Amino acid sequence: MTVSLAPRITALRSHDELRALADAGNLELGSLTDHEASPAEVVRWVAENFGADAAAVACSMADAALPHLVAEQLPGVDVLFLDTGYHFAETRHTRDEVERTLDVRIIDVLPDQTVAEQDAEFGARLYSRDPGLCCARRKVAPLQDALAGYEVWFTGVRREEAPTRAHTPLVVWDERNGLVKVNPVAAWTFDDLLDYAGTHQVPVNLLVTNGYPSIGCEPCTAKVEPGADPRSGRWAGLSKTECGLHL
Repeated sequence: MTVSLAPRITALRSHDELRALADAGNLELGSLTDHEASPAEVVRWVAENFGADAAAVACSMADAALPHLVAEQLPGVDVLFLDTGYHFAETRHTRDEVERTLDVRIIDVLPDQTVAEQDAEFGARLYSRDPGLCCARRKVAPLQDALAGYEVWFTGVRREEAPTRAHTPLVVWDERNGLVKVNPVAAWTFDDLLDYAGTHQVPVNLLVTNGYPSIGCEPCTAKVEPGADPRSGRWAGLSKTECGLHL
């Protein structure tokens, strides 16, 4: 089921108000200190300062740990799934299981063009010739449009995933998208994620335990050897390491 992207709140606070709230929250939660708040405490801070109608969860459907964590305190929260047109069948199955089992509202965020329309304008396999442009058109721009109706969004970014993410704060002002960005599981390891999913029996993409610790679009995601960088399978063989959502 695809749900309309109509905003659920009638009036957004100003950027100055939200920026100040992000700064205060980061201090309050002890981000990147020895007394850093737990993921549940981070979600509680959002619940106290925003509420479910103002929040969105971005989920790649590698697992449902983050949507479950957020929905525990913000039931009915919107979960944004970037439907790029290039997903693994396992990823689509996980999306459907999340919708079936969790107290969330799945929103399929679509690019302006279908894959066929993009191929007609730019040529086939744009992802192999200009992966940055492909991600910009099928992920970054659609998400930016979708986030316009919210004050805060949750991401599953974890510091151990890549050097570019090593200093990820719990809360930050997202200048590009114009809202507060919250990374409640920033301190989690991959094992922490799987432990949470197992304990709470939430959906996990079958690919995760079959050599794909980081999952993106099927043409741009390769299997990772044991012990290798968990994101080394993303855009393997290219200099690209990020799709652009978290730059």
